[in-house]
Amino acid sequence: MISRLRFRAVIFDLDGTLLDTLRDIAEAMNAVLEKFGHSPHPVEDYKRLTGDGVVALIESSFPPGVAGPEVVREAGEMLRREYLFTWRRHTRPYPGVPELLDRLTELGIRMNILSNKMDEFTQKSADTFLGRWSFDHVLGVSPDFPKKPDPAGALCIARMSGLPASDFLYLGDTMTDMQTAAAAGMFPLGALWGFRTAEELWSHGAKAVASSPAQVLSFFDGAAERT
Repeated sequence: MISRLRFRAVIFDLDGTLLDTLRDIAEAMNAVLEKFGHSPHPVEDYKRLTGDGVVALIESSFPPGVAGPEVVREAGEMLRREYLFTWRRHTRPYPGVPELLDRLTELGIRMNILSNKMDEFTQKSADTFLGRWSFDHVLGVSPDFPKKPDPAGALCIARMSGLPASDFLYLGDTMTDMQTAAAAGMFPLGALWGFRTAEELWSHGAKAVASSPAQVLSFFDGAAERT
């Protein structure tokens, strides 16, 4: 049992947590694979292929041993161009996310986003799909910070917010997010509606999991039960 945990701020992962971006990512990456003469993957496969940044996505999507440094560089440039066409075709907030963000806003919880998505598209996605809400800080992958699970981005958000890391709940859907939260000294909460399994989240540091955005509110509105 986890009772009456009180957090003053939250860091959200983006893809697989706030936004369902899977099909748009899959279509862009599959277009790159086909241009290199490789077979595309089913959309569902991208639940395990995505989440750790562009380089990892390319390396895991290409056939084993194919994606050397030059291929990764060329494919990365190509992926950015393809994603410029697909990033908003099918992407939407997950059901229940708007209501979650509305309630957290009412409660005065300070909201932030930290993503392994390219910062350009992190900002575009936040502005386009989440522009109704106010986020203190929105950070994607950039030269300023190493990608998650390095906690540098999360800790920077804490410093800029003027709050200790222990005041943050960190909500994400992959082992990378759970590892980031644990390394930063934040509370790791797994999102079961996203890209990965409960087993992955628990085994990589989740202190609790939520099966819906509505369940996340229990960590702010009152008692939260570990289920």
